[in-house]
Amino acid sequence: MRNVRLDICYDGTRYRGWQRLSTTDNTIQQKIETALSRILEEPIELTGSGRTDAGTHAAGQVANFHCSSQMPCEEILSQLRRYLPEDIGIYSCRNVSERFHARLNAKTKTYRYRLWNSESPCVFDRKYVYTDPRGLEIDKMREAAQLFLGQHDFSAFCANKNMKKSTVRYIHSLNVERAGNEIVFTVTGNGFLHHMVRILVGTLLEVGRGERAIESIPELFGAQRAQAGELLPSCGLCLMEVTY
Repeated sequence: MRNVRLDICYDGTRYRGWQRLSTTDNTIQQKIETALSRILEEPIELTGSGRTDAGTHAAGQVANFHCSSQMPCEEILSQLRRYLPEDIGIYSCRNVSERFHARLNAKTKTYRYRLWNSESPCVFDRKYVYTDPRGLEIDKMREAAQLFLGQHDFSAFCANKNMKKSTVRYIHSLNVERAGNEIVFTVTGNGFLHHMVRILVGTLLEVGRGERAIESIPELFGAQRAQAGELLPSCGLCLMEVTY
């Protein structure tokens, strides 16, 4: 059996997220698996680096699958590009070692959240930004962002109430940058909990609006979900990169 890696991008607007669901075939994983099964003429199961929620985008998703077919990777790539819808793209397809696992071998993941901070319309990027015209103090958000760095218990930033695994994660970097009317939050960590990035950015926005003190951030580690900020819409979130 071969082990094949795919590097993937997608506009998640019209999908129910990455993970295959029993109630619908409208997920990224299902669309790619269906195409691969048709191309290779055998059942294919994809393993993604992680789940992205409904409406979340990806510029750097990674997945792998095993197959008995010896079809060259170049042909698989060509066929995938033929059969997949235009909002799902495959950058590359290549053979990897049997031990490669897209999720278990991932060392870091980088997400970007885009905020349109203006009352002016953002027509052409409206599907990829969250619009909030309220005033924000970016220096305060940058200062608060530094308090998230390192290893912490992010239970207050997890939307899964039944989470049984560890909620401890390590954040390597969290940058807040303004470019005109847009504010971009870029976070890199060793892993993320369900809705963690969207809640984290929602918490920073509260700091930027003067609704939350910077000094209160450390009190959130190991706290309850209700103590952290709001869950922002998924449209502004994009998985940018996975490193191995």
